[in-house]
Amino acid sequence: MVSRVIPVEPFDLVVFGATGDLAQRKILPALFRRYCAGQIPTGTRIIGAARSAHSPDEYRINLAQSLEKNLTASTFDPKDLAKFLELVSYVPLDGSGETGWSTLCEALSGAGTDRVQVFYFSVGPGLFGPLAERLHSYGLTNGATRIVVEKPFGHDLETARELNRTLASHFDEGQIYRIDHYLGKETVQNLMAVRFGNMLFEPLWNSQYVDHIQITVAETVGVLGREDYYERSGAMRDMMQNHLMQLLCLIAMEPPAKFDPDAVRDEKLKVIRALDPVEPYHIVRGQYAPASGAVGRDLNYRETVRNQRTRTESYIALKAHISNWRWAGTPFYLRTGKRLKARSSVINVMFKDAPHSIFGEEAGRHANHLKIRLQPNEGITLSVTIKEPGPGGMRLMDVPLDMSFAEALGPKGGDPADAYERLIMDVVRGNQTLFMRGDEVEAAWAWTDPIIADWEARGDVPKPYESGSTGPGDADLLLRRDTREWRGINP
Repeated sequence: MVSRVIPVEPFDLVVFGATGDLAQRKILPALFRRYCAGQIPTGTRIIGAARSAHSPDEYRINLAQSLEKNLTASTFDPKDLAKFLELVSYVPLDGSGETGWSTLCEALSGAGTDRVQVFYFSVGPGLFGPLAERLHSYGLTNGATRIVVEKPFGHDLETARELNRTLASHFDEGQIYRIDHYLGKETVQNLMAVRFGNMLFEPLWNSQYVDHIQITVAETVGVLGREDYYERSGAMRDMMQNHLMQLLCLIAMEPPAKFDPDAVRDEKLKVIRALDPVEPYHIVRGQYAPASGAVGRDLNYRETVRNQRTRTESYIALKAHISNWRWAGTPFYLRTGKRLKARSSVINVMFKDAPHSIFGEEAGRHANHLKIRLQPNEGITLSVTIKEPGPGGMRLMDVPLDMSFAEALGPKGGDPADAYERLIMDVVRGNQTLFMRGDEVEAAWAWTDPIIADWEARGDVPKPYESGSTGPGDADLLLRRDTREWRGINP
């Protein structure tokens, strides 16, 4: 199966923070791959902007080396590199000062009022306001201007509101693209296709048939290199408030009237607003520590951040409830953490047992289970119950109906597009479906802030867990109290 590539009209894209890690690892490689796929036409202008005093030629040389480093052999096409670099230029620029802005104006000159201009804020949130202000004061905006802002979208509800006000003073909501790369993953989008495109699932997608849902985002890496940021944020702000919240919304939302940006985001917002407050005994916080005999600074969170008394969590698990007709009484168990057993992002939909077994107690308990693998090895597995082969009576067993995207859609489908490829091209096309709206961000913080305030008031100390484990033991108790168990964390 070969995916269709629909080229866009020539556009301008300015990457602020173009020498930074995110731009080098994700944004520019994504643009290069879209160019190789034939989606970015000649006439497009890609301009890097940062404080580093590079000439355009020096920047192109560095970018070529970076692309070769950050792309695999199968996705790096040297014959297209020279042509792609012809689209790229660079402007030394001070985002909070006046240096370089006149040069940027000159580089963008000649564009018509209907030409799409994308300004990607690959910088810290402190520069969002100054960049937005200067874009307007230097006349670098038109009706087709879009800005892309990376998380964090604030540190709490108050700062999120202030950030939204700052951006809204210069841009309409329809011009602001708050990017969460999780929403660009192929399987995340397939959540909507599986639910709303198959009559098989949607009638069962409610508390009558679903026992509970587990959402797991596990990482093997620690926080080395991001110590200062992580100490200010922790797992709750860094992952739970945005990535896992978005997955929860997609798995729990009502069918939108149509596949339209605002219709989809309206339904996601309803989920967030229907979330009950989380009781303290339904939350487990953890901090990674070295496994027995293990050596290495980043195996111990407290040593990594150089604070032996830190109370910042590198792991969090919680039990959430959604108070609406579809999900009343169905628990959602969410967990995420650093230095866990494997890198794995999975949604497990656990269906209830059959109301009555005709096979007797010796057949055991069997229930259907839908496993949606977001990374790695993207795919979907449905566990069904069948008779165990062989004579000797009716013995039941569970077997998977497995669809791996790599197998089902390749090799003719090629390598799946990276999330940033899809999201950046959605910005160019003006499609906000996979981007968060301002009221959605604020609603998520309104639910998160009381949870954080409560454990700070109680002086809660995260539970230690061994690096390479599945997290603190108290997280297992969170489910065992409900006679349930976490699904394994597997690559």
